[in-house]
Amino acid sequence: MEFKSLKNIETSFRQIRLMAIVFVVLCAGITGYSVWNSYRFAEKQREKIYVLDNGKSLILALSQDLTQNRPVELREQVRRFHELFFTLSPDKNAIESNMQRAFFLSDKTPFNYYKDLTEKGYYNRVVSGNIYQTIQIDSIVCNLDKYPYQVVTYARQQILRESNVTERSLITRCQVTDLKARSDNNPQGFLIRNFEILENRDINQTDRE
Repeated sequence: MEFKSLKNIETSFRQIRLMAIVFVVLCAGITGYSVWNSYRFAEKQREKIYVLDNGKSLILALSQDLTQNRPVELREQVRRFHELFFTLSPDKNAIESNMQRAFFLSDKTPFNYYKDLTEKGYYNRVVSGNIYQTIQIDSIVCNLDKYPYQVVTYARQQILRESNVTERSLITRCQVTDLKARSDNNPQGFLIRNFEILENRDINQTDRE
């Protein structure tokens, strides 16, 4: 009778130990799942932006992956740089303002072109001759597989003089690198480097009536 009682005690102890192990494993599993689920929730919340609407209500705006928009932003910066650098009007202040804004987007290589043209009197002739120069971007070819990014821009210039209109072919090449921060002067956060003008030649000229 005493042996049977000891056997029952041993069996009960094993059952209690098994239940304790199962309970500990179950608690660990629930804890692990809770931590993992909380991490996922926090990651999803980081993908959302809350915008304050006139200080009264909150509007939920879904943010997009930044890397998804980088190629578009890169092409936009290159386009904007060319528009600022190659658009001229017979106004010295307007020319200098455009150049300064273009230089915020680039290194010193475009400044070297600007300095060379200034020394040759090109901008003075634009002002004195009442000349307007505009640019139309045809295409921007980017190689994003290699860093710094390689960019070639194909465009056409139109130079309006009092007597004629000249159309020119423009091809440029540059490298583009990422900046750590964006600013009002450089909202896309890229830097145009090693800027080169590969071609800039007349393709058509017509007289103005």
